[in-house]
Amino acid sequence: MAHRVILVILDSVGIGELPDAHLYQDQGSNTLGNLAKAIGRLDLPALEKLGLGELVDLGHSRTKDISGCYGKMAEASPGKDTTTGHWELTGLILRQPFPVYPHGFPQEIIKAFEKKIGSKIIGNIPASGTEIIKQLGAEHLRTGYPIVYTSADSVFQIACHEQKFGLPELYSICLQARELLTGNHAVGRVIARPFVGTGITDFCRTANRKDYSLKPSAPTILDLLQQNGQLSSGIGKIEDIFAGQGLTDSIHARDNATGLEATQETMRRTAGRPGLIFVNLVDFDMLYGHRNDINGYAQALRIADQGLALIMQQLLDEDLLIVTADHGCDPTTPSTDHSREYVPLLVYGKQFKKNVNLGTRTTFADVGQTIAAYCQVGPLANGTSFLSEII
Repeated sequence: MAHRVILVILDSVGIGELPDAHLYQDQGSNTLGNLAKAIGRLDLPALEKLGLGELVDLGHSRTKDISGCYGKMAEASPGKDTTTGHWELTGLILRQPFPVYPHGFPQEIIKAFEKKIGSKIIGNIPASGTEIIKQLGAEHLRTGYPIVYTSADSVFQIACHEQKFGLPELYSICLQARELLTGNHAVGRVIARPFVGTGITDFCRTANRKDYSLKPSAPTILDLLQQNGQLSSGIGKIEDIFAGQGLTDSIHARDNATGLEATQETMRRTAGRPGLIFVNLVDFDMLYGHRNDINGYAQALRIADQGLALIMQQLLDEDLLIVTADHGCDPTTPSTDHSREYVPLLVYGKQFKKNVNLGTRTTFADVGQTIAAYCQVGPLANGTSFLSEII
């Protein structure tokens, strides 16, 4: 029997603040719950069928027709960034958080980077990616100096004009930054942020973003699957998050719609093969959460819900679907940064139990451990499998 798992990450779709949210200034954050309150009601029939309405109030009566198993998960690792969340989902719990730079990067880093690339930089402040190009885009065009900025996450972001500066050159200096940022300054990700436009009114980012992550510091479920000759396929920015480690193949979908299409195509292409299809749907976070776009976030959820319904229809008898998130990014709060939240755990398969409450899990790593158990490649060092509760 080909035990295959489709793991879909709804990037930033949190469901309520964690007990330690105050340490991150995230009191009151509830990405999905606050969103539903803000727009009145949120109808997500596929996700509700999996049990989402049992975890968070969506503004209307809960469905009684639950086909999935459901619960919520707390993050054991310190932090609230993409890399930390995804690594923990695959079994790697961080003991120390990635470094963050709320006041910009120290001059020792900036000077070393300028020397390495042979150019001055501008910026070096925490900022929204859309706002920084409005603020400094014209100066960048005039001087040719790269724009460096960060956020509440552990990221070293470089924004350059896609045509005037050039994508190859932008990617090259990002690689040089990645080589530089090690040791105490080993940020989770260096991110290339290309943009286009001619002036402050029309500068906009393009889809040619590229992430340069650290390699995971210990084996993940991806490594175990690859070593055992099983499928380990990444869709979306999965390859970037894991620096390619442990993946048998990868598709860089540019948005949620193409990611969902790529998932369905990969499911067809790999029918009969055991292993994992690992999907990240980033639009919620990148396009709407960080911009506090409530209506955009809600519409993206509705579209993704339709895509998940098609994926559910396409599942083979032995397939296991797991839908979850990596952190929160509440678009209703003043902050535009990620939020420290519980994430949903929604599990479905034709031959698995229905309407089982999986409770509150103490780590995201339970997902990785469950995949290891189902695909018979484990165990991982962290996490508790919930396979026996659903099979």
